[in-house]
Amino acid sequence: MEPIRRIEKMIEPALTDMGFTLVRVHLSGGARPTLQIMAERSDESGMTVDDCAGISHTVSAILDVEDPISGAYTLEVSSPGIDRPLVRRRDFERFAGFEAKIEMRGEIDGRRRFRGRLAGMDGNAVRLTTKGGDVILPLDDIDRARLLLTDDLVAAAETAG
Repeated sequence: MEPIRRIEKMIEPALTDMGFTLVRVHLSGGARPTLQIMAERSDESGMTVDDCAGISHTVSAILDVEDPISGAYTLEVSSPGIDRPLVRRRDFERFAGFEAKIEMRGEIDGRRRFRGRLAGMDGNAVRLTTKGGDVILPLDDIDRARLLLTDDLVAAAETAG
C-alpha cells in the first residue's frame, strides 16, 4: 500500500471521532519532506486555529507510533480554503454548480486539462460543462482538481459562513 493511502487509513478514524473529515493527505519535498494533512469540520462550519492544533496533536501521536515515513519530515495541518482541492466523489457532488479546473492523468479527446462547471456525477465519472459542451471525466483518472475562485463561490461561502 502506498504511503499516502496508509497514512489516510491510520488517521481518518481519529479525525472522524474528533468531528472532522479528511480532505487530503499530500507528501512533498526532498531532504526534509512536508506531510500536509487537509481537513474540514464535519458540520461544514469554519475551521479554527485550535481545530488545526488539535488535529496536529492527534495526528502526530498516531504517526509517532506507526512511523509510516522514514526520516525527518514536517507536519502541516490546514483547512481546504475556499478554492479547495476536489479529491473524493463527495467533493464533486457537494460542489456541483461551481466552476472547477481538472487535470487528468492521461488524455481524453486529446486533452489533459479541463475547465468548466461541475454538473454532478455520471456513474463513477465527473460531468463537467465546458464551453465546448459536456465532458465525462473518469474519477479514477483525475490527477488533480480544484474549485476556481469565482463570485458565485464567494457568495455561497458568505451565505454558509
